[in-house]
Amino acid sequence: MGKSLIPPSDGEDNKIEAIDLRKALEERYLAYALSTIMHRALPDVRDGLKPVHRRIVYAMRLLRLNPGQSFAKCARIVGDVMGKFHPHGDQAIYDALVRLAQDFSARYPLIDGQGNFGNIDGDNPAAMRYTEARMTEVASLLLEGITENAVDFKPTYDEKDSEPVVLPGAFPNLLANGATGIAVGMATSIPPHNAAELCDAALHLIKHPNATVEKLAELVPGPDFPTGGIVVEDRASIVDAYRTGRGGFRLRARWHREDLGRGTWAVIVTEIPYQVQKAKLIEKTAELLLAKKLPLLDDVRDESAEDIRIVFVPKSRSVDPELLMESLFKLTELENRISLNMNVLSRGKVPNVLPLRDVLREWLEYRKEVLVRRSQHRLDEIGNRLEILGGYLIAYLNIDEVIRIIRQDDHPKAELMRRFELTDNQAEAILNMRLRALRKLEEFEIRKEFDALTIEKAQISELLESREKQWQTIAWEVRNVRDNFGPDTDLGKRRTTFGEAPEHDIGDIQQAMIEKEPVTVVLSEKGWLRALKGHLGDHSSLTFKEGDKLKHAFPAYTTNKILIFTTGGKFYTIGVDRLPGGRGHGEPVRIIVDMENDQDVVAAFVHDSDRRLLVASHAGNGFVVSEEEVVANTRKGKQVMNVKAPDEASHCVFVEGDHVAVVGEKTRKLLIFPLLDVPEMTRGKGVRMQKYKDGGVGDIKTFTMADGLSWLDSAGRTFTKERGELADWIGSRAGTGKIVPKGFPRTGRFA
Repeated sequence: MGKSLIPPSDGEDNKIEAIDLRKALEERYLAYALSTIMHRALPDVRDGLKPVHRRIVYAMRLLRLNPGQSFAKCARIVGDVMGKFHPHGDQAIYDALVRLAQDFSARYPLIDGQGNFGNIDGDNPAAMRYTEARMTEVASLLLEGITENAVDFKPTYDEKDSEPVVLPGAFPNLLANGATGIAVGMATSIPPHNAAELCDAALHLIKHPNATVEKLAELVPGPDFPTGGIVVEDRASIVDAYRTGRGGFRLRARWHREDLGRGTWAVIVTEIPYQVQKAKLIEKTAELLLAKKLPLLDDVRDESAEDIRIVFVPKSRSVDPELLMESLFKLTELENRISLNMNVLSRGKVPNVLPLRDVLREWLEYRKEVLVRRSQHRLDEIGNRLEILGGYLIAYLNIDEVIRIIRQDDHPKAELMRRFELTDNQAEAILNMRLRALRKLEEFEIRKEFDALTIEKAQISELLESREKQWQTIAWEVRNVRDNFGPDTDLGKRRTTFGEAPEHDIGDIQQAMIEKEPVTVVLSEKGWLRALKGHLGDHSSLTFKEGDKLKHAFPAYTTNKILIFTTGGKFYTIGVDRLPGGRGHGEPVRIIVDMENDQDVVAAFVHDSDRRLLVASHAGNGFVVSEEEVVANTRKGKQVMNVKAPDEASHCVFVEGDHVAVVGEKTRKLLIFPLLDVPEMTRGKGVRMQKYKDGGVGDIKTFTMADGLSWLDSAGRTFTKERGELADWIGSRAGTGKIVPKGFPRTGRFA
């Protein structure tokens, strides 16, 4: 008989428990979220480390990979970390180890790497079997006192070993090296800072516990990135970021203009922003160059060796280098924004966004706790040693009797304790003494050690009883760190400087990012818009959709903006570089901008900020407006003329001269009046220009009275009437005017 595939019933099928799915998911997801926050993503404010980094450093200490000693294979380190402390993938551990060793990622590397640990280009490090590592002095500072009961230990994940809950942290690692992490519902982003400046701020905080953020921000003026660069954030924003624990810093590449002789030059970038991969930066710049998004730039080259040297060659020697760099800052990662979100585990337990003062204060309070624990541990050690030394001295004073008891008594330990009133530890120590320790010189050494330890015990007891002495000791420790990483050391000198972004007109920068090419803008009657290459003199060859025809065509350049005025009284602004090309019939204006379906285009032309416009409605209302005031920054356009149905905007003409001529659409009456009678406004309905019994405005023209009023007839001939001949039509604004003079076009238009 074959094996049964059905398991035997244990009679407990009816013990299945029903669980609310929503409640179960909430509980499990909350547990996952807390685990991510506490054990993976957020650093501890005390040592500035996440668990994986703490475990790597501690495992390296157990392997005796101290500074100045020999290196060990990274595979060995990763294996120990994974096997004893960190039950996650070896690649995740190795990635964390590599980052701690990269001098372009960590401001103060905790690991001294030997081999290929990657580079600023973004190349991957060699496999862990090829690379070697040991600790740096910074890591030694973080571990200082770990064997002296400075911190608590907890069982590892398999409970076979123990690991520190937090490192003693004699180095201000959280702010010095920074941290980034994404948890569930929260994240952290702390840029690196200068250790010497942090120590100065900490020393000031010890002296002045209620120090202001403004004072601390003078001592810690801003981040100090391992890759250098220039912070161009204003001081008020930086101080506010340190006050709240949230903010950001604009960081730019460091560059200079290098003369190449004969009037030629190039821009040389020597430092790029933090966490920017150089190879991707150059690749992106080359793509923008090919896409003609950087018209001021001719070429980009990477001439970097150990130091960064990126060469930007301008299109011509007349290019403004600052304008060239502003266009590069706008479009590439030569400028980026480093966010500040000091979300850390306060006291190792509570996720909290802390300001600069609180981060430093919590670090100092923790250093005080470590000092007290180490001092108490040393005091206990001294007490134990003094106890044993006291037993030794009793033994030397009674050496013959002690030897006799040890040789003759069956239970020498008990007899020694009874005879000389010794403690268990003292008696055990005497019994464990070597014969060579019985020499006379040894007695002298013991007395000398006893006296020295007695003095040290008194000093430590005095330290534990005085908060003032504790803070003095902490200040001394912080000063030592500051001296070791001071501005006169290679590692400690500030790399990131502060500056201000040069003030350039936004329009100049935008134009610098567009290739200047001649085009002809074509707008059809039905509102289809396109840009044909070159300036076309003949428009007769233009093709349109069936039933459509040409409305406007005018020359422009890709760096220009065009203004479109609609019957709803709105102006829309479109960059010529954004217009569809000449293939096909273009795109409807209503798609390019958010133009209402019931509106039509009144006028379209190239924007000139020095010009003024006269806008008018069909009913005869109008006003003058500066072109600078009608530019719209959004697709929704800008409402300039207020019109209510059934009236609508009907005319938009350039202001030239000192008089206005208005012709009625149905009345065919002409009225001329001074331009000064029309007010200049930025928005409104305007004033009445001509009165009508029927219809509305037929055409409007502005002209200089001294030159006379001109118009074109149907044959293309120009007619001009001098001032004396126009006397009958000159009147007051809002008048009806008189029938147009003989020879005026039947169309009722001046052109």
